[in-house]
Amino acid sequence: MNKRVYLFAFAVLFALAGCSAFRPKIEPLRLMVVMAGMTSTDMFSQSFLVRLHVENPNDREIAVKGIDYQLFLQGDSFAEGLTNRPFKLAAKGETEFDMTVRTNFMSSIGRLVSRLNGARKVDYSIEGTVLTDIKKIPFRETGTVELVIPQR
Repeated sequence: MNKRVYLFAFAVLFALAGCSAFRPKIEPLRLMVVMAGMTSTDMFSQSFLVRLHVENPNDREIAVKGIDYQLFLQGDSFAEGLTNRPFKLAAKGETEFDMTVRTNFMSSIGRLVSRLNGARKVDYSIEGTVLTDIKKIPFRETGTVELVIPQR
């Protein structure tokens, strides 16, 4: 009787381990900010157009439902949100898309502009989660991007 219990427990554990082996391993997508430019401003807020480049290192197509993100410029929190335009990313494919982000005057834009001293390149960090049909895929990327602010 004791042998049967151990054999049954072993079979269950083996089956559970086998199930996880069939689940596809998804590598994190790479997201890079390729452009950030102010599109409008008023006394209380600014709107920016941010272009992201997304690369899929996986051997399978990924259906992206949205991207929950937080964007930092020069180390300061700049914008956060959730994209709501689903898209499909081909296996080993890449694409670019635009998203509009809004900041308020009390956010870091004032500090950012004063710290740039006329420079156009800023360090960025973007982190968050890519929402797919299969699972949530966390990401974190850093780089440098040109910040376009219209002159008045």
